[in-house]
Amino acid sequence: MPRFAANLTMMFTEHDFLDRFAAAKKAGFDAVEYLFPYDHPPEAIAERLHEHGLTQALFNLPPGNWEAGDRGLAALPERGEEFRASIDTALRYAEATGVGRVHVMSGLASRKDAAALSAYRDSLRRVCEAAGAQGRDVVIEPINTRDMPGYFLDDFSFAADLIAALGLPNLKLQFDIYHRQILHGDVLMGLREMAPIIGHVQIAAVPDRHEPGTGELDDTRILRELDALGYEGFVGCEYRPAGRTEGGLGWMRAFA
Repeated sequence: MPRFAANLTMMFTEHDFLDRFAAAKKAGFDAVEYLFPYDHPPEAIAERLHEHGLTQALFNLPPGNWEAGDRGLAALPERGEEFRASIDTALRYAEATGVGRVHVMSGLASRKDAAALSAYRDSLRRVCEAAGAQGRDVVIEPINTRDMPGYFLDDFSFAADLIAALGLPNLKLQFDIYHRQILHGDVLMGLREMAPIIGHVQIAAVPDRHEPGTGELDDTRILRELDALGYEGFVGCEYRPAGRTEGGLGWMRAFA
């Protein structure tokens, strides 16, 4: 049975961020994820997790200036110092929350740019070494360029080949079903082929990014395939509820 993690960046937005932990627990979740925790002290996040008996499944390294358009720093050679500082920040929050994996966003750059590719590879080596010293995994996620134009890591095969080439034991693939369908389709075969390197899964309906089961894919079949493949990690519910979050959770009853 999948272990679902509520994405508190997108779900329960009827509540202030620190109140979303309680809302997620009340709705039946035992784990949470979100994009970024950095607007709140790590102690405040840890307190909410402990108070409500929640597991922290995932969060992202600081992305740079999100409001100004930054979408990560790892492939930006001119931002190397800032990226290195972001590792230290993220791992302070990881230590406080007990999260087992962090996601590194590549940033906006061309994969044809040799300097960007070199910076990205070096960044992944650096963050994997630092996270590995704490026993944590690092995940990278291909993101579709319809939602995020110009994103460096926009191809699942490229990500898989890079993971193989780097040979870092704690570098894994974040397989987002929504992004996979938009980028390549062939979701079930992708899961089967890449299962050995998958460290985290996320789901949302395609094309509107609402609740699973409301789009063009058979999301229930996809989730059951994860069980058949022996996937034991979390499935992050990274979708935008069509209405109030609590009113759209009926899709999970099939897995209760």
